[in-house]
Amino acid sequence: MPEYRFMLSGGGTGGHIFPAIAIADALKVRFPEAEFLFVGAKDRMEMQRVPKAGYKIEGLWISGIQRSLTASNLAFPFKLFSSLVKAQRLLKRFKPHAVIGTGGFASGPVLYAASLKGIPCLIQEQNSYPGITNKLLASRVQKICVAYDHMERFFPEEKVLKTGNPIRSDLRNIALSREEAHRSLGLLPERKTLLVLGGSLGARKINELIGTHLEEIMALGINLYWQCGKLYEAEWLKRFGTWQSDQFRLSAFIQDMPAAYRAADFVISRAGAGTLSELAVVKKASLLIPSPNVAEDHQTKNAQALVDVHAALMHRENEAGFMDKLTALLEPGLAQKLRENISRLAQPDADQVIADEVATLIKAHGG
Repeated sequence: MPEYRFMLSGGGTGGHIFPAIAIADALKVRFPEAEFLFVGAKDRMEMQRVPKAGYKIEGLWISGIQRSLTASNLAFPFKLFSSLVKAQRLLKRFKPHAVIGTGGFASGPVLYAASLKGIPCLIQEQNSYPGITNKLLASRVQKICVAYDHMERFFPEEKVLKTGNPIRSDLRNIALSREEAHRSLGLLPERKTLLVLGGSLGARKINELIGTHLEEIMALGINLYWQCGKLYEAEWLKRFGTWQSDQFRLSAFIQDMPAAYRAADFVISRAGAGTLSELAVVKKASLLIPSPNVAEDHQTKNAQALVDVHAALMHRENEAGFMDKLTALLEPGLAQKLRENISRLAQPDADQVIADEVATLIKAHGG
């Protein structure tokens, strides 16, 4: 039997899944003989992403509560009961030494059931405004790892530890030179480069802004690498696929994120917590366009937290003046100031710090 067993739960979005995987990777380095089990929601992306990362996962029949009256809402009590029962069964079978939650619906039943059994529990909150699951779990866990200051507004102060958000390990020390990165992306290395990120599925409003202003953007004399997302690939390739050149690339998905970040001088992106943590580590001047369609509007709060310390610019989806803000982003003095300020927020070793904290909890529990 392995020396230690760790159960991790978080999902629904990459913002919950990838931190959990990064924490598991850090724990595996610290405890090479450990065994891991992830628990997610049956029909969400973690059921594919976690096995690809090399970990086992079990699925719960769970989902969130919708804002309007739906059949899914009516089924919620049954889903919750089912998930609690299965979580208890998994805990009994797996016997974890610690349980780690990174947010998302599935982590609620898992950590609640683990707390009832007296198993050491830790949650990691990525955003400046916590999700409902982590807020509900706060009183039941031993430690809450956060990425922003002043999180004692939401959580018991004595439990809060600022660690930052775990990010993918290949972004901490990018080996490529700027010229190599440009060549790998098919772009001119002598030009400044604007990287546009919409997430793996894409962001319609960001795509519309770029598409509407594409001629103006290209007239600025920069390279543009535009990641439009899988949902919008056919639409935007049909419109602008013939424009592709060594100054303009349009792609549904970026396979080599280290190269994309290394080539980029400026970034336009959503304001998910994971992306912001990456931008801080790779020190990029950014214009953030937060999605308003997320729980508690947390992306706007994330972006505002950076704007408040002059570490990024923000453009709300329905505002005018997009090109004015983009032009400001490209101004060398402001861009350098944004890079310096966002780099001060970087915490590249968050996964290792959290792994250390898990080890401390186990030791305190007599493990």
